[in-house]
Amino acid sequence: MRRRIEVRVGDADEALDRFEAAWNAIDEERELSPRRLLALPDLPSMLKALSPARLALLSALREAGPTSVYQLAKRLGRDYKNVHTDVRQLVELGLVARDESGQVGVPWDAVRAEMLL
Repeated sequence: MRRRIEVRVGDADEALDRFEAAWNAIDEERELSPRRLLALPDLPSMLKALSPARLALLSALREAGPTSVYQLAKRLGRDYKNVHTDVRQLVELGLVARDESGQVGVPWDAVRAEMLL
């Protein structure tokens, strides 16, 4: 089973609609499939979260498997401090996970970004 997360632009009303739909499904005893979703408030936030440098970081980290931030910075040929900042932000967003030993990894097989016009 592929682990995938969906990243999209969405507001609080949309989140409440999703919550209500899930609540109704549970209330009606319908099967509810798990869904991982990261909703960002606007397009600039989405573009900042998924900047080209961060997308390259996610790709390299997925390819390398769990590693230290230092090794990741070396692999990317980027400054450690900037990679550390990007990793911290991606951990806060749930796109990167940190294990007990401090190594970071990508818990997703796919990240799907969507923007409704």
